[in-house]
Amino acid sequence: MKRISIVALFVAAIALLSTNCGTSDYLESLTLTATGPSAGTFYNLAGADGTLQMTTTANYHSGKTIDVTNNSTWNVTPEGCIFSGDPTNPCAGSLPAYGPTTVPINSTGLMTGIVAICTWFDLTTTTTTNGVTTTTPDSPPVWVYTGFYQVTATYRNFTSQPVAIGVGVTTSNSPTGGCGPS
Repeated sequence: MKRISIVALFVAAIALLSTNCGTSDYLESLTLTATGPSAGTFYNLAGADGTLQMTTTANYHSGKTIDVTNNSTWNVTPEGCIFSGDPTNPCAGSLPAYGPTTVPINSTGLMTGIVAICTWFDLTTTTTTNGVTTTTPDSPPVWVYTGFYQVTATYRNFTSQPVAIGVGVTTSNSPTGGCGPS
């Protein structure tokens, strides 16, 4: 009888070790991503009522990842300024504060552009021909930020890396129209 219980304990111990029972998995970090118009890693909230989908992923010690977007809280800080319409003097004032009438983020992580601003401008090229100097916006556009909303997500006392979101709800100086990448 003792032999059977020792063998049973041995088999049970092997089973626990092989299934990782008895080890704890824990949250290590959060990753915030955005899906929508971008120029590389610079995102643009393009057009009136334009949207970007923010996604928060919880990264666990075991390598497991879980989408926790619906359980995240959003932290948004305005950085820089609104585009003035003049690339030689691009700032026209501070960005409006984050809120329900500017660039709200709903509970599912959808960010919407409501306020009529542009935080991008198209770089310009200056040429001189027969003594006449002209400055024109680049075509195709080379987009540059004047400002952006810095977004982070928080879940279970962890905060994600920041993601910068430019806003292109009005037009800029670009000959192709619009404001920012689309």
